[in-house]
Amino acid sequence: MNEFDYVIVGAGSAGCVLADRLSANPRHRVCLIEAGPPDSSALIHTPLGVIGLIGSKTYNWCFDTEPQAQLDQRKLFWPRGKTLGGSSSINAMVYIRGHARDYDDWANQGNPGWSHDDLLPLFKAHENNERGPSRSHGTGGPLNVADVRDPNPLSQVFIEAAKQAGLPYNPDFNGVEQEGVGLYQVTQKDGRRWSSARAFLENARSRPNLTVLTGAHATRVLMEGKRAVGIEVVVQNGQKRHLSAQREVVLCGGAVNSPQLLMLSGIGPRKELEQHGIKVVHELPGVGQNLQDHLDMTVMIRDRSKRAFGLALSFVPRAIAALFRYIFGRRGMLASNVAEGGGFAKLSKDSERPDIQFHFLPSFLKDHGRKLVPGYGCTLHVCQLRPKSRGYIGLKSADPMAAPLIQPNYLEHPDDRAALIASVRLARRIFASPAFATTNGGETEPGSAAQSDEAILADIRKRAETIYHPVGTCKMGPDAMAVVDAQLRVHGIEGLRVADASIMPTLIGGNTNAPAMVIGEMAARMMLQQNQPAAMDMSQAA
Repeated sequence: MNEFDYVIVGAGSAGCVLADRLSANPRHRVCLIEAGPPDSSALIHTPLGVIGLIGSKTYNWCFDTEPQAQLDQRKLFWPRGKTLGGSSSINAMVYIRGHARDYDDWANQGNPGWSHDDLLPLFKAHENNERGPSRSHGTGGPLNVADVRDPNPLSQVFIEAAKQAGLPYNPDFNGVEQEGVGLYQVTQKDGRRWSSARAFLENARSRPNLTVLTGAHATRVLMEGKRAVGIEVVVQNGQKRHLSAQREVVLCGGAVNSPQLLMLSGIGPRKELEQHGIKVVHELPGVGQNLQDHLDMTVMIRDRSKRAFGLALSFVPRAIAALFRYIFGRRGMLASNVAEGGGFAKLSKDSERPDIQFHFLPSFLKDHGRKLVPGYGCTLHVCQLRPKSRGYIGLKSADPMAAPLIQPNYLEHPDDRAALIASVRLARRIFASPAFATTNGGETEPGSAAQSDEAILADIRKRAETIYHPVGTCKMGPDAMAVVDAQLRVHGIEGLRVADASIMPTLIGGNTNAPAMVIGEMAARMMLQQNQPAAMDMSQAA
């Protein structure tokens, strides 16, 4: 058995932050476990390479949901990162924190220390924002945040069209006000992806007190009574290995893998565990429950200006030129995150904060990019930010190598259906604005036949997909269905915490990567503060 002070499961957005912070003290022996391989692929570090990563089972868990009753019984594809950096190594690099009131909601639900005012200094401390320091942004931090280097001209057309449709321009969605449209900032540096692994883990890996294990699949938390004492992993050759944690085990596997590992370890709803013959170590009914995700819908038009990224012979010269421009200057199309422009909008004048989010792509995009569409086109994604539908993560099997059961229950609540219908209508208004007059060659999806609410809803059922923001399955709080407390400690278990997007009580209004990193930061600070007296005693003993 290998002995450490801390064992962290999952080298994703939160896990890399936690490993860096804990190992900064040379007295702490830290082990970081990742089921996937190292982040060595050129596709990871080249921003446009995200297209090639979406279906890669090497760097992506490639999960599928259960059939969705409200989506024509379709199984939806759920990509999740499976490499150093986790989903921050395969995402679209959009840097968004969410609305300030989202975090105040968490604090008001019985989670002291998690308000926006509490977390803003952490967001700023992470940042090296290339725009410079401000009331809302920091510089000098490990996470590089940059403007898109060479946005496609159609991204600017989208902004002008949205303004013509009545939306305000917003140069900074992470500033004082979130509502409006503009260009996103991205987690990139010098035209390359700047994942959590690049930002927090790369320099930390040289520390002799940090062990990083890739190709190590965690199969259960090792328990002594009601205390977590380590992790069992299966390494690449199929052998089991036990890793001892003298102080704490921290699960950073995300909203899918963290609850799965808890249940495989006998911690979770009794009925679910007994159904699969798993001995109940600690009954915790909230494990896997409260699943929330942003369901996304698209409107697509043909681009008759041919300025988009296209699948056509006429695009080949541009593609070749773009390759050379990237090789010799890290600029141009390959430095694009594709989702360059976007924004946030309210569906009602009574809304206190934006209800929906846009991601504009100067390209056609179907089925997460897994289906090629010939020609030139534009895609406008729109997702509802605060869905009322709730799902759950369960087990399909007691086999730890099997995929979990994912049941999001999309559109179960009728309000969610109404919000997406209204969102599609707003997206159409944007494409119908004068700014798109010389570009818009006709709508391809949903298509001119879908005009009534019923027809739009039928198209939503046929085509809607995740925009990759599952949260909530190890909810933080003091109530009976909470899994962790405000210190991220698993209720009823000693020496075990969860630190990832699964602890969010409710979805934030935006992309979840930056908040997940701050959750890792919060966990580290809580753990270091808790163990400070022990560290002082060790220092005095030395």
